[in-house]
Amino acid sequence: MSASMSHRARRRFGQNFLSDPSIIQQMAMVIQPQPGQPFLEIGPGEGALTRPLLDAGVKLSAIEIDRDLAARLKTWPEAATGQLVVTTDDALQHPIATLTELDAAHPLRIVGNLPYNLSTPLLFHLTESLDNVADLHLLLQKEVVDRMAAEPGSGIYGRLSVMLQYRCQVRPVLSVPPEAFRPAPQVHSTFVRLLPLKAPPLAGVPPDALAEVVKQAFGQRRKTLRNALTGILTAEQISASGIDPSIRAEQIDPVGFGQLAIMRAAVKEI
Repeated sequence: MSASMSHRARRRFGQNFLSDPSIIQQMAMVIQPQPGQPFLEIGPGEGALTRPLLDAGVKLSAIEIDRDLAARLKTWPEAATGQLVVTTDDALQHPIATLTELDAAHPLRIVGNLPYNLSTPLLFHLTESLDNVADLHLLLQKEVVDRMAAEPGSGIYGRLSVMLQYRCQVRPVLSVPPEAFRPAPQVHSTFVRLLPLKAPPLAGVPPDALAEVVKQAFGQRRKTLRNALTGILTAEQISASGIDPSIRAEQIDPVGFGQLAIMRAAVKEI
């Protein structure tokens, strides 16, 4: 795309467009798209990653909130043939689960350059329904990926770490400098691969209970579990889950949170 055809980035959408051909090529090599595979792209923007995916022969659904960019993508030849389907929508409001149910024989692959101001809610939204998702390749702020991949005991291990690791393997695969974007953000980025787990770390954990326990535990992360979980679990119930109530949330691995969630669900049923 020539400079004269470039789209002015809109701050309200958190737009930073990939513009480094070398980085784009490396990202495409990491994804390894194959002909006929179904893809969902979140925020294709000017189509920097859309183009190599289409050239590889994938069938691509794209969700773009910017009407001008969506309209431009709809003029691409692949849109006329049906290889590219562009939807003008807010990805946070779009029912991703309906896309994963389209073809059980061919799991959906998800890619996206997520806006930094909405990355956490988008991550939760995209990983709500992973039964028919093969993988996700997402470009995010480095600090966010560091938190996603953090281990228990780390100062950055938190709610995002637990909820993502309960559903996926988190694998950072490529560092992306600010100058790879237009306009250049003030932070470094990381391209990360998420591989949905075939089985959760602990079976039989109610998702709602897990989300509740994790959110409350890290909402007051400096407090011990005994104090942080006041109102949803007693110290005795925490102990009965196999967890020491005197430790803090950042010291508990995903399995431990699963045990607490099972106890929370049982308490709510009483």
